[in-house]
Amino acid sequence: MAFEIVPLHPLFGAELRGADLREPPNPELVRAVEDAVARYAVVVIPEQRIDDEQHIRFSRAFGPLELPPLLGVGGKRRRLRRELFDASNLDADGNLLTEESARRQYNKANLIFHSDSSFNSLPTKWSLLRAVELPPERGETEFIDTRVVYDDLPDEMKTRIEGLEAEHCLWHSRSKAGLKEITDEQRRLMPPVRHPVVRMMPDGRKALFIGAHASHIVGWPVDEGQALLDELYRFATQSKYVYSHKWRVGDLVIWDNRCTLHRAASFDDLKYRRDLRRTTINEHGPECASTDLLEAATA
Repeated sequence: MAFEIVPLHPLFGAELRGADLREPPNPELVRAVEDAVARYAVVVIPEQRIDDEQHIRFSRAFGPLELPPLLGVGGKRRRLRRELFDASNLDADGNLLTEESARRQYNKANLIFHSDSSFNSLPTKWSLLRAVELPPERGETEFIDTRVVYDDLPDEMKTRIEGLEAEHCLWHSRSKAGLKEITDEQRRLMPPVRHPVVRMMPDGRKALFIGAHASHIVGWPVDEGQALLDELYRFATQSKYVYSHKWRVGDLVIWDNRCTLHRAASFDDLKYRRDLRRTTINEHGPECASTDLLEAATA
């Protein structure tokens, strides 16, 4: 099987052509994808006509799934299978979310650059997002390779941030995006965690690990830590570092959460449907939701 790699941006990102994900992933395809993600951080496998089961099967070839937590935002009924994160603007019945719905407010944080599940203690590896239905205009997803960003930081900033930890919290990003009602039970289910600001990748490259979920620097006055994170965020989100992916139905986009940031671009979500479905995988560990592990630890 011959695969072709086509770069998508001067600094990172590539399209992998020649794969057919309707078939079970063989070792050659797995190796090609692993190599491409390691090099390019964001890899597009274009216009794959696959179903949810094939999406899940392909994802499991690269690690155990992180399952979506049940947080009680927008109801407890799911539209999709347990293995899939629902990255749509649709309710459990497949209808457009209303303007006042809690889940629509919750989703607004996706418009800010972030790393999926950085608020978990589990070592999230990749996300694999698939386009099922798209609006007629806008609705792109933008990506940043934070290895490139780290390499470009001034030496004095690299020295300043080495060894620092930031606290990451789901509810920080949701509050920042305007979610008004966060219950004590939700905060208990998703407590904050700490991660290094500079993360070492398996290939030895360093990456900046920040984003919307990072609230402050551990051990610093909160305002000073927030100011530093804001400064790093502004540097990382310069237009020269951003690749904007214009979706086609069937596109599967894979990115490494350990060294990328991403965000959804806005569109008229009260008028048009946008159905994207995501799997997320971990480097290791059981196939479960982070809330499952918390409940087991406190039982």
